[in-house]
Amino acid sequence: MSEPHIVVLGAGPAGAATAIGLRRLGYSVTVVSDWRRFAAVEGVSQRVLEGLRHAGLGGALSEAAMPATRQVRWNGEHLQMNQEFLLDRQRFDRALRADLARAGVTLIEGRIREVARAEGHQVRLDDGQMLQAEFLVEARGRQAPLAADRLRGPETISLLNVWHDAPGAPASAVESLDDGWAWMARLADGRCYWQITLDAQGVPTKSALPEYCATRRRDSASVAELFGAQAMEPAQVHARSSTAILAGECVGDDWIRVGDAAMAVDPLSGNGIFQSLSSALQAPVVINTLLRRPERAALARQFHQQRVEQLFMRFARIGRDFYAQEQARAGLPFWARRRSWPDAQPLHLAADWQSVQVARRPVLRDGFVDEAEVVVTADQPLGVWHLQGVELAPVVRAVLAGQALDEVMSSHSEAHQMMLRRWLAEQGRP
Repeated sequence: MSEPHIVVLGAGPAGAATAIGLRRLGYSVTVVSDWRRFAAVEGVSQRVLEGLRHAGLGGALSEAAMPATRQVRWNGEHLQMNQEFLLDRQRFDRALRADLARAGVTLIEGRIREVARAEGHQVRLDDGQMLQAEFLVEARGRQAPLAADRLRGPETISLLNVWHDAPGAPASAVESLDDGWAWMARLADGRCYWQITLDAQGVPTKSALPEYCATRRRDSASVAELFGAQAMEPAQVHARSSTAILAGECVGDDWIRVGDAAMAVDPLSGNGIFQSLSSALQAPVVINTLLRRPERAALARQFHQQRVEQLFMRFARIGRDFYAQEQARAGLPFWARRRSWPDAQPLHLAADWQSVQVARRPVLRDGFVDEAEVVVTADQPLGVWHLQGVELAPVVRAVLAGQALDEVMSSHSEAHQMMLRRWLAEQGRP
């Protein structure tokens, strides 16, 4: 029996990582994308770069990532922070295609007109081309057709301005404003980017945006330090939604949503690409299980859905805590709406040994979603299976049963004993 053909809609980091992961598992994969049509740059951390390399996107990184100095004006303070890396998205997206081609993925450039159910999935492009897929990966980001929203944050819009100035050393800055915040960057070749993020309500009409944004830049100390005189003039503007959205159902028996199509987070947390990869790196194993182990389909769907929801809440709380750091503007409408959303639960719950338990949960094992005993804690409700290669459930079950700790540890190496004792103490074991 031939392997089912998989079509991935979208060639951003999430779609590309999923496609490459599926090729590693031996699947035939076609990626369809209408490539980015406007210039953009993103600030990313070293952690994001490592995640991209792990996903097989190292070639794209080598083409597009550059280190830059970074300044922060937040809560009345002006700080020189550690460097961040500026990712030229147009160059990065072009290089992604080379990574995909090297992995053996078929690439089709085109605008998707319609996706319909017919003996699987039929994807019709604007040029009349028709693709047939046994499995569909929705990775078109925020532009993906909306699923029923399970959760939606305060309505937010970002206005990206692009212009050219004199060449200079790469640099970036972020600053808080009474009604939002702005991130800006200058690339070595003189390309300049400035993005302001605001409440979606009350934004001027499209025709008024260039002058509106230029006026906002003229009032900014960070802009005056980072850019030349050209920054004070109206520039090309691209408006896009930045509302945090968690899709309702993110996986079925022959389809899956990954990246921003599954969950889109507030850009303030700086985790946009990282969260896209987080859901995309698990997707190939979920798909592999749905196609090759259909008896585990419910387990695979549970695994993907729960982890998308957990990741979304984690990133939403990270964004909330960033907003809460802006104490000087806490009572202003923009900040008040975001410093208490999505909830009041801390990012990390305090350790509570009484809540620790062993339970069966879905895990990833040997390229498939399987079920295993894991340790559920207050801060890890989906469970922890291994700790640096050591299965935790047998250890915790023995401790909960009252077995002497020295006896429980006797079968482990000295290094593993130290690690396990430390972990148990962190969970509040008396």
